[in-house]
Amino acid sequence: MTKKTQVGIIGAGPAGLLLAHMLHQQGIESIILEAQTRDAIEGTIKAGVLEHPTVQLLKQLGVGERMSRDGFEHRGIELAFGGKRHRIDLHELTDGKSIMVYPQHEVIKDLVAAVLANGTTIEFGVKDVSLHDVYSAQPSIRYTKDGEARQLQCDFIGGCDGFHGPSRQAIPAAIRQEHLKTYPCGWFGILCEAPPSSEELIYAQSDRGFVLISTRTPTVQRLYFQCDPNDKVENWSDDRIWAEFHARTEGSDGWRVKEGPIFQKGIIAMRSFVCETMQHGRLFLAGDAAHIVPPTGAKGLNLAAGDVVLLSRAITEFYRNNSTDRLDSYSSTAVKRVWRGEHFSWFMTTMLHDFEGEDTITRRFRRAQLDYVVSSRAAATSLAENYVGLPFPGLE
Repeated sequence: MTKKTQVGIIGAGPAGLLLAHMLHQQGIESIILEAQTRDAIEGTIKAGVLEHPTVQLLKQLGVGERMSRDGFEHRGIELAFGGKRHRIDLHELTDGKSIMVYPQHEVIKDLVAAVLANGTTIEFGVKDVSLHDVYSAQPSIRYTKDGEARQLQCDFIGGCDGFHGPSRQAIPAAIRQEHLKTYPCGWFGILCEAPPSSEELIYAQSDRGFVLISTRTPTVQRLYFQCDPNDKVENWSDDRIWAEFHARTEGSDGWRVKEGPIFQKGIIAMRSFVCETMQHGRLFLAGDAAHIVPPTGAKGLNLAAGDVVLLSRAITEFYRNNSTDRLDSYSSTAVKRVWRGEHFSWFMTTMLHDFEGEDTITRRFRRAQLDYVVSSRAAATSLAENYVGLPFPGLE
């Protein structure tokens, strides 16, 4: 079976869904191919800190109603170290901007509903996806669905299928410009039933390692502590987990993390990855297919949104004006914002994590940086501007 469309999109994550929705609003047809089921992509609980530009984009696209109602606007964050907490006033330092805490899987639910409502096809549960003829005027995607071999012919391919998907691998290794940094630590994350421990996110640094105090809902909280990436979840009982959070976060002010029943545990790796080659013929990468950030900077979904803004405009310009100028410059334009987000994520990670085997002078450098951020308006403003998100090109 062969189908035809203007843009074939691989992956129904935030990047692929946003791309399909934005193209539809410009009268451009697309079909999304997704390896997982709808229940799986909507039910996988993931973090969600949305930058100011991403929040504005979702509202402009008409998919921000639930986010505005159920999300939590945060106008500041706290940096905790040396037994004290210090508030960074994002709102005041950035002329009124803020971030929204709204989980990624909820964003996906909103986008899936919008995309299906506008008539775009999402084929869930596809297998054996491969890309062909990407340098021709009509590339194709081959796959199987329900045991049947199928083919999707299109004008362009949006590779939005994540780090492990086939899209990036379709670019010959000899021409892919890739950069990777693996950090010598991981994050042990939990979900628990408890009231919020803080009104705003707390990024805590201690000699025992990093902690992030985050939230999901008024009754469900998301917390992380730095761990050995090779550790095992079964090594950590609930009592041991709470003892570690208390040991890393409590100071002289009497503040304590609020405990509750833990219903999810997991360890995530920490790495920075960039594929600067974000286009190859008529294949264009967006989101995690092209870049991965450590979660410290809260940039993953937001960088994907920035990619899609550029890519949707470039494709629209092609169909409206028969111009390839924006398509030709997609990689070089997108990667500038990617590197800014990657650097900020590295900065936050290295400022807040102690790494095994470090010398004492590196630890003193880290404390000096933290002291500077909380005592200098200029340094705090730089952190705040990056945290709330730099404008998408053309949406300043």
